Amino acid sequence: MDLAVKTKNSQSHSWSAQFGTHVLQLKKTPATNITAIGRAMTQLAVSMKDVLREMKELKLASSDPADETSEEASAKDEIEPHDSENSFAGDLGDDLSPEEMKISQLASGVVSETLLVIKELIRSITGLLKQENSDNSSNSVDSLERLLKLCQEIGVQVDELGACLYPPQEVPAMKAASEKISSLIDEIQLEVENLKGSSEAYFQACSGLRNSLRQLESELDRSSTADIVPKMQNLVVDN
Repeated sequence: MDLAVKTKNSQSHSWSAQFGTHVLQLKKTPATNITAIGRAMTQLAVSMKDVLREMKELKLASSDPADETSEEASAKDEIEPHDSENSFAGDLGDDLSPEEMKISQLASGVVSETLLVIKELIRSITGLLKQENSDNSSNSVDSLERLLKLCQEIGVQVDELGACLYPPQEVPAMKAASEKISSLIDEIQLEVENLKGSSEAYFQACSGLRNSLRQLESELDRSSTADIVPKMQNLVVDN
């Protein structure tokens, strides 16, 4: 299931002043391959931020629908007409169980930490702009192009993760996306080390992301086990 259409207005917002500073530096630099890569990463980060915003809009199901009286429901209908399109959009994400909501929150944490990693990559690219005329400029561009490709692959997995959160949640697909992100982060870290552009802040960001991924995968494993046990019990009863 696709996520909701992203709004253009959200693209103008930065999630931190520090991130905005590095983006501004990239935009003030003459157009080069490295700058183009930096801008592409910036747009990727904006897209991830939109996914994160949509994740945070997911809601927990009402514990007792009967609490709303018929009069309250009627008044609500008068205020908010339910055409088919609005009703469909309103229903999305409104009926998460407590277990699903926990998974949603952990997935949001993964995307948030991924954004921090991207921010640190942009910081590294900003530093490399000063070295564009050096002898290893070509090698730097090649590494950055590989970094961009890896980051774009992470973006695909982030989209997949977000789409799978809508009920019924697709646990196997979320596990696959989480494992893929973990693998891609390992590859990204190797490229960053080759560029000699890593920093303590970057390592901390990667560490935070790996921790969030472990928490999500642990919860997904518990969810899978919880689903399997009743099915096995049903098989025993049927036999």
